[in-house]
Amino acid sequence: MSRQYRVAVVGATGAVGHEMRSILAERGFPVSELLPLASRRSAGIELEFGKECVECRELTPDSFAGVDIALFSAGASISREYAPIARDAGCVVVDNSSAWRVEPNVPLIVPEVNPHDADTHQGIIANPNCSTIQMVVALKPLHDAARIRRVVVSTYQAVSGTGAKAVTELIRQSDEILEGTPPLIEIYPHQIAFNCLPQIDAFLDDGSTKEEYKMVEETKKIMGDDSIAVTATCVRVPVYNGHSESVNLEFERDLSPERARDLLSAARGIVVSDDPDSLIYPMPIVASGTDPVYVGRIRRDSTVAHGLNLWIVADNLRKGAALNAVQIAELLVERDLVSVPG
Repeated sequence: MSRQYRVAVVGATGAVGHEMRSILAERGFPVSELLPLASRRSAGIELEFGKECVECRELTPDSFAGVDIALFSAGASISREYAPIARDAGCVVVDNSSAWRVEPNVPLIVPEVNPHDADTHQGIIANPNCSTIQMVVALKPLHDAARIRRVVVSTYQAVSGTGAKAVTELIRQSDEILEGTPPLIEIYPHQIAFNCLPQIDAFLDDGSTKEEYKMVEETKKIMGDDSIAVTATCVRVPVYNGHSESVNLEFERDLSPERARDLLSAARGIVVSDDPDSLIYPMPIVASGTDPVYVGRIRRDSTVAHGLNLWIVADNLRKGAALNAVQIAELLVERDLVSVPG
């Protein structure tokens, strides 16, 4: 009988925690026991796991005794406090927050791109930012073929990336505006319904946002190539779920749109949806609730010597967060890495 694992989900009651529980069950991860962990106010709640219900427990420093893998989805401050505790208890942590992503000794993993980086983990593995994940899945086969010199990305990010309360705010504001009532603004700095906000996270001294900084730094780390120039503009849009990206690429060598389609079609985790004559291209309403990264609108950029434009869409709660975390856990099992180096 193959080994099974005690798995904790930290932040189990949140949107990403819900998806983690669902995906673990869907993919048949070898779970001997699931331990949903959350704040004290959620302790005792019954949560679905496959066909069963499991009781949510309060997250405490003693929660990780005997746990093999912990999937964290509770925010950076919780991860900073509890991930080292879990690691020291002998548990391998896969953290979905921004807390550990730029730490030099913490692998930042997208299994389709850099699975080998997991071999050097020291008990904590970082799950990248949602927008970065879907982009690098598409970049990897193209970079291997023609080497990317520069990436210009503009994102169109759904409100589910902020959490369930943001989805509720979009629905409520839409109703208020249609009824002729001034919209109540609580989650975002401005109205999100029927609007676009060119700000995700706080602004930095150079005028970029933290979200844009994440895309720049994380792309280089995951791709293992600091020479790639990356610039990003991240925008929140009034879409419930599914992030979209307009990506402009400049390569060292020529790469035709036809060759790019072939490479992407053969790559794991990608669906090419690219038939403009039939009005077929990736859209959030198609990607939502599914696992692949969808790529379309593949065409030349004639303003540079070796340029292509892509349109990339994925479910930000699944591939952009929970699915990628579970895939990292699967990678740990496959490569016999479910242990913390002593």
